[in-house]
Amino acid sequence: MECKNIEFSLNDHFYDFIDDWNCKFYFLVGGYGSSKSYHVAVKLIKKLLEEKRKALVVREVFDTIRDSCYDLLQEVAEAMGVSDYMMFTSSPMQVRFKNGSRIIFKGMDKPAKLKSLNGVSIVWIEECSEVKYAGFKEILGRLRHPTLSNHIILSTNPVNKSNWCYKYFFQDKKNQVFVLDDEKLYRERILVIGNTYYHHSTVDDNYFVPDSYVEQLDDLQTHDPDLYRVARKGRFGVNGTLVFPQFVIEPAEQVEKEIKAIKTPLEKNGMDFGFVTSYNAALRLVVDHDEKILYIYREYYSRNKTDPEIAEDLKDWKNVLIKADCAEPKAIKYYKQSGFRMKACKKFQGSRGMYTKKVKRFRKIICSDACPNTIDELQDLTFAVDKDDEIIEDEFNIDPHTLSAIWYALDDYEVADLKGGGLSSFRKR
Repeated sequence: MECKNIEFSLNDHFYDFIDDWNCKFYFLVGGYGSSKSYHVAVKLIKKLLEEKRKALVVREVFDTIRDSCYDLLQEVAEAMGVSDYMMFTSSPMQVRFKNGSRIIFKGMDKPAKLKSLNGVSIVWIEECSEVKYAGFKEILGRLRHPTLSNHIILSTNPVNKSNWCYKYFFQDKKNQVFVLDDEKLYRERILVIGNTYYHHSTVDDNYFVPDSYVEQLDDLQTHDPDLYRVARKGRFGVNGTLVFPQFVIEPAEQVEKEIKAIKTPLEKNGMDFGFVTSYNAALRLVVDHDEKILYIYREYYSRNKTDPEIAEDLKDWKNVLIKADCAEPKAIKYYKQSGFRMKACKKFQGSRGMYTKKVKRFRKIICSDACPNTIDELQDLTFAVDKDDEIIEDEFNIDPHTLSAIWYALDDYEVADLKGGGLSSFRKR
């Protein structure tokens, strides 16, 4: 059938997106009510009416598909006036087209059901930020139709910049990957970079949303700034309460200059052990006790390395005292036998929360730009929350190995209460 002769309403900002099939990836990010999912459904239905194809619609949890993607496709089919050319079935959940096209639905919470994408040439990953990166890689590795072009459409509301979809499609500082500055996307709205079509939208792009809904989103600016950034502006950023809002980044040369100017610098060094699933993190720190500033000027960060390999990497650290994780006495013994001045830190019930509060007491935390992994972990680190959205003071959105190294390094140091109060003096280490 000739779908182009069918009349139905679209928002202007999505006209180009609907008929563009020149890219492999289509990444749509936007605020609430921007109509991005609606137009993905239009794009998908239109393509499957024009060509015989098999498409897969994915969400992280299968049980959420019926009330979201499946219902939306039905709504869009009716709006397009093409319901007669499609048949929606609930068991199994799928959509069949008269020309032989099909849409199937799967959840990434049941990965065994994704063993094969036989015949699939288009995948729509709705709320892709909720899907695990391993699931995305699974789809990416299995989508390979032999004769038709292959496409993956990803739609999402913006989330924390630590999420895999931001790191994959925009920037991953830890792995020194730069694809696109998200600020550029906000300015230009639609961009094509390599084989990826980027699309940014907000509720302002949806002509059919009621004014009352827009006013509701506008009210968030006063009551919930984080949600306002996500819902109204459609921008990535930090979701939650920053652990270290005083964390700043400076050029290595500037940090070195400031450290040299400290009258009585306190040198501190800490190490957190890891291996396969976690990282080894060692940091060199300097405390300006008078100004209540913590400087982070050097880091070591690795994974999948043995103690002899790490000892070789850190051989020029042998002349400094390193406080290390007391849960690894065998590792500490090995490093001491290898010539390191290593000592176990002090841990106790509640030490995680207490040590975090200690680091928060610094008026400023200055990190050298020569420490990219520390920046990646600590710049946007947020507190975890419980079921009542209350902050959990010793849990975070990620497992920050560099913070553990700081805890250990400072376990015998106390920051003065900024409100006043004296402290014992500490000798330079």
